[in-house]
Amino acid sequence: MKDTPLSEVCSGGSSGNALVTVEQQEQVLAFQQSIFSDVMSGQPVVKVLDHLCLLAEQLLPNSVASFMVQDSSSNSLRVLSAPSVPVEGHQALSGLQIGPGSGSCGNAVLRNEAVYVRDTFTDDRWQDLRQLAYDFNLCACWSIPVRNASGEAIGSFALSSFEHRLPSSFHKRILQVGADMAGLVLARQQQDEYMAEQNRRLQLLGHALESASEGIVITDANNRILDVNPFFEKITGYSCDEVVGLDPILLSSDKDNAHIYDAMWHGLLTHNHWSGEVVNRRKDGSLSPQWLSISVVRDGAGKVQNYIGIFTDLSDIRKERDRHLAALTTDTLTGLPNKSQLQEALNHCHGDSALLVLNVNNFSLINSAYGLDFADRLLAAITQRLQRVLAGARIYRLNADEFAIHYEKDVFLKSVFNKIRENFFLQQIQVDSLNFNISFSYGGAVGHDDLIRKALMALKKAKQGGRGRFYLYADQRDELEQHQRLEYMQWNALLHRALSEDCLVPYFQGIRDNQTGNISYYECLIRMQINGQVYGPYQFLEPAKLSGLLPVITRIVIDKSCRAMSSNRCEFAINITEDDLSHQYLEAYLAQKCAQYDIAPERITLEILEGVSADGKKNHIKQLATLKAKGFRLAIDDFGTEYSNFERILELDVDVIKIDAKYIKSIDTDKTSYEITRAIVFFAQNAGIPVVAEFVHSESVQRVVDALGIRFSQGYLFSEPAPDL
Repeated sequence: MKDTPLSEVCSGGSSGNALVTVEQQEQVLAFQQSIFSDVMSGQPVVKVLDHLCLLAEQLLPNSVASFMVQDSSSNSLRVLSAPSVPVEGHQALSGLQIGPGSGSCGNAVLRNEAVYVRDTFTDDRWQDLRQLAYDFNLCACWSIPVRNASGEAIGSFALSSFEHRLPSSFHKRILQVGADMAGLVLARQQQDEYMAEQNRRLQLLGHALESASEGIVITDANNRILDVNPFFEKITGYSCDEVVGLDPILLSSDKDNAHIYDAMWHGLLTHNHWSGEVVNRRKDGSLSPQWLSISVVRDGAGKVQNYIGIFTDLSDIRKERDRHLAALTTDTLTGLPNKSQLQEALNHCHGDSALLVLNVNNFSLINSAYGLDFADRLLAAITQRLQRVLAGARIYRLNADEFAIHYEKDVFLKSVFNKIRENFFLQQIQVDSLNFNISFSYGGAVGHDDLIRKALMALKKAKQGGRGRFYLYADQRDELEQHQRLEYMQWNALLHRALSEDCLVPYFQGIRDNQTGNISYYECLIRMQINGQVYGPYQFLEPAKLSGLLPVITRIVIDKSCRAMSSNRCEFAINITEDDLSHQYLEAYLAQKCAQYDIAPERITLEILEGVSADGKKNHIKQLATLKAKGFRLAIDDFGTEYSNFERILELDVDVIKIDAKYIKSIDTDKTSYEITRAIVFFAQNAGIPVVAEFVHSESVQRVVDALGIRFSQGYLFSEPAPDL
């Protein structure tokens, strides 16, 4: 559209740039005063703005006034006040996006300048709001930006006319005054909200100072006390009136080094903060250890205004710390130093020393029969007796019923043992008019390394020999057992890791049919592949047995072997253990895996150790018979090493007998091995049971195997265990 010159005045249909008359100036002044009166009387913001709009409408008949504010997060406007605009108009203007086509108000905020539109029906600046102009007959619209203190547009004040016209100088004056007054009202609201928030914060801070559990003192720039909080009075004993105007130095004691105060002032002057531990003196003269933090308050020019000190009384904390430290090093029941103190004493020993550990025999029975309180009193009485009998020795309490006697030199512990045993044997201990004969088990160690562990190992040995015995640790004899125990722990840890990382895999060793010379029958052997190494079962199966993991390993072998054998028609053998039978899972698990991998049970031979079949536990025999009935074959592994229960073999209808490797490996050179093997083969052949010779490692051994008519050979001569068939 063609812009109309701003000099044109369209008011009441007349043109010309008339000046604001005196009467109009008085109307503007009355307009301002009315709004000022609303603000000063504390009227609500929306009510003041509504009044402002209504007054503006009176000064421009046939119009409506509106005040919109900007939402900077969404770059939109919302109506804050438009009392003469219907609800539908409010809803239509809600969320108006600021842009070139967003009407007079949107452009006023966008450009931060006055926008006067004569014809909203054709002006491009109203293209996004054209329908609104039609619906509400808004023919013209004049808008002035409402600015904040920085001059930024934060909203708009507008007059919308039901006639096509431009504002006169008087109307522009009304718009400008309205926008200024709206900005003033918003600024006043923000100031009131800010002051309310500050008052709330001050009240909150005041409450915090009053109820704080730390002492707080505020001084001026000359370090003279201005105020203190109630907890300051509680800690120091000084009231606020007594210390106001004084230097906080009155609280200092002679316990602090002068360097502390030098460091404090250096920290305050260079970093505006300092914290550290000081010892102050209360009004009654008593000392108070405190943690003190001081901060500097400066004005805008950097000049010191105040110092704020906050301190915490450490007296109770120190007492609690000392109590906990004592509890860490001293047994509360007997007053004896504890195990950590013993270890500390041993660490500081130079050269050999001697340690004797005593365990009260049958103490758990006393606990059960007489109760914990009585047992505690008995332990206290035992402690007093030991202190009298062993004057000069350092006595420690290790746990409930164990004591340790330490000598800082190499002494003959057997004589100490005899002295204690004789005294307690000859003299009963009386508690609550009850008399007890107390005896101990004793473990001793002499030297300078790891004495507690060695003495406890010796105590365990003593108990194994019977109550009341003494055992002295011997390095060469007892370290071997410890080494084996540590080795077991290492293998146990490695085994758990292998299980979690799926590092257990089956290896397959072929079993040769000596009649045909072919291999179509394999034994599935477990291996551990971890850290780039392959470990055999003899290294980790014993730790697995002690840890109860054998059934877990057997499941892995069954699953992975069946999976591997699902791609061929070979027969294969899997070892099962007594633990597997005790858990009673084999029948269901084998059936599940055979179905999963389409394996006929007749292809699987379950190898059991000779001892399992010989012991003949009813439940085990029943399970084996059930498995046999379902088609699985049974083999006795390592036959000839234990019971050689021939009757049980016949009862189980065993399919295969495997002769133990210790006989086969020397069958060609050792007559006894040969005769034992020949006897087993003779029995098996008469019973119609095929025999497997294990550990066939040479041609000479195989020749004897052939001569004896043994059906199968297993060993490195024909097949080494491998992960693939």
